[in-house]
Amino acid sequence: MKLIQAIVVTATAVISLGGAMLSWAADESYDSTSVFGGNLPSGYRDWKLISVAHEEGKLNDIRAILGNDIAVKAYREGKLPFPDGAIIARIAWSYVPSEENNRAFGRAQSFVAGTPTNVQFMVKNSHDYASTGGWGYTQFSGGKSTHVDVQACYGCHVPVKDRDFLFTRYSP
Repeated sequence: MKLIQAIVVTATAVISLGGAMLSWAADESYDSTSVFGGNLPSGYRDWKLISVAHEEGKLNDIRAILGNDIAVKAYREGKLPFPDGAIIARIAWSYVPSEENNRAFGRAQSFVAGTPTNVQFMVKNSHDYASTGGWGYTQFSGGKSTHVDVQACYGCHVPVKDRDFLFTRYSP
């Protein structure tokens, strides 16, 4: 009987420790220093979808806007300003016609994501990025960090200051 109790206690401790380690690992994936250290956040492609967008003009791209758990919670609750630790990813692809779909429809009407162009991140840290509204900005192309003029990014976001510098609205 004591052996069974010892096994149950040990199993419970191992499961609890494992849960704590998984929770810690999930928090680590949102570490903003890794983003600005030139590393794509682990698992960012599995973050929740906030919205999609199509940008015309010179960019002519289609975008998926994703958020980590902190960002998605803030969006869903309508919380402004966003809390520190929120990270928003914008993944962009060229916007191209789908010849296959258009043949099926009998006319040109379908567009799909083509080749990837870049991934951009906004990271909320009101202490480190106080001069840019509490947001840091970075970009990756081909999986590699590229130079970003943070002040230029911030300047572009100033017109939406009343929405905590966020262009994207949550699309439930």
